[in-house]
Amino acid sequence: MFRTSDLKKGDVVKIDGEPHIVETIKIQKPSARGAVTIYKIRFRNLQSKRKTDQALHGDDMFDEADFERRPVQYLYGDTASITFMDLQDYGQFTLTKEEIEDEWPYLTEGLDGIIAITSEGRVLGLQIPTFVNLEIVETIPSVKGGSVTARAKPATLSTGLVVQVPEYMAVGETIRVDTRTGDYASKA
Repeated sequence: MFRTSDLKKGDVVKIDGEPHIVETIKIQKPSARGAVTIYKIRFRNLQSKRKTDQALHGDDMFDEADFERRPVQYLYGDTASITFMDLQDYGQFTLTKEEIEDEWPYLTEGLDGIIAITSEGRVLGLQIPTFVNLEIVETIPSVKGGSVTARAKPATLSTGLVVQVPEYMAVGETIRVDTRTGDYASKA
């Protein structure tokens, strides 16, 4: 059993008998005396991929879902699916773009730290690293004299993801992207 106050990003719990992964947690501590801390948690159903937002108290309880985390490696992919290899038993499985829609823009060959969440031999979803390095493949030319903290410009990355980057960045540079928000984090 999980208490709401003990939940962390990536935990898997049962809600209405179905496995849900914790995506984000926001804690609201009221300023009034005697008020209760509220935990605003976004869950994603691992079977239907539907997101659910809930406001909970710290002592609300959840059942732990029966699942397993297994390290996997990106093998190859096309525009509709990606094939992965389980690094423990070397079995291969394929996930379609619809099944991993949120993770798709961050997946590249050679990406380390990908975890498959499985239950009863079936892959329910993927967990990817918080930060990934991606190469800029298209952006407007950098402005001479552009400062580091000045304006931002759109840049298309190697996976097709478009993010706002500082105006001094150029094609061919590698940047770190925060997979939680999809924003530029730093130069790699």
